[in-house]
Amino acid sequence: MRLAMDRSRLLPWVVRAAWASLPFVVGPALAASLDGRSVAVRTVASVGLWGVWGLVLCATLVLHPVGLTVLRVLSPAVFAVSWWSASVLAVASSLVVLGLCYLPETGMAFVNGPAYPNERRFPLRPPGALLLGPLLVAEALVVGLPVAAALLLSVRRWVAGGVLVVLAGGAVFVLGRALHGLSRRWVVFVPAGVVLHDPLTLADPVLFSRPMVTFFGPAPADTPALDLTQRSPGLALEISLSEPASLVLTKPGQRIGPTVVADRLLFTPTRPGRVVAEARERRLPGFS
Repeated sequence: MRLAMDRSRLLPWVVRAAWASLPFVVGPALAASLDGRSVAVRTVASVGLWGVWGLVLCATLVLHPVGLTVLRVLSPAVFAVSWWSASVLAVASSLVVLGLCYLPETGMAFVNGPAYPNERRFPLRPPGALLLGPLLVAEALVVGLPVAAALLLSVRRWVAGGVLVVLAGGAVFVLGRALHGLSRRWVVFVPAGVVLHDPLTLADPVLFSRPMVTFFGPAPADTPALDLTQRSPGLALEISLSEPASLVLTKPGQRIGPTVVADRLLFTPTRPGRVVAEARERRLPGFS
């Protein structure tokens, strides 16, 4: 456990260093790719690239779920631009950065930044349906529409650029909030018990006090527990309770959905082994 804590402290610095190196390893390739473009396009592209780099660098300096969202939305865009540059070094470097940004341990470091000292948060996996394409499309729209709008305006395509500015603002507001919601999903251990914080599934966080928990561990294959996993891939964990709990679910397009009563729940964290180990350290009952 001590080794895991040391790695969790070191990893954010690795992410910061990797991102800080991008202007030196990716910058020359992008500059070469922009040769031959108009001065206006080169200027807008350069300002935009430096702006994205600076924004993400600032996001890495403060461990917070907002920083995690910024990191995971913009790092794929840098990889895409590096691919466009056709530079092997640029592609390889940006791919390393992309991998670091999407490590489960990176998510843990950022979501635990604002946590209290006596609590420990563990991110949940994204819903399975989003991994089939909608997540990538949303990230592409949030980044691509503002870029396209800026480039059109730089070549004085005022009407098309103005339309895209409006669309880009809507995409950033609506889809950006939805993407940030994925960074705010976690199971958290607190002195009083376990809290399930999942805005995509539950209208409000739910605390399961320590005396209520009768089992915490990998879910049996034939469990009748209430499925809150959103069909996320990976090992599902189960919380069994001594008495049924009332849960207010969310509903697509609405924050408040139906209320259900259940005494067994399923969820899927990014690191189920770490979650189970934390549960054992906190003396929650499970498999012996």
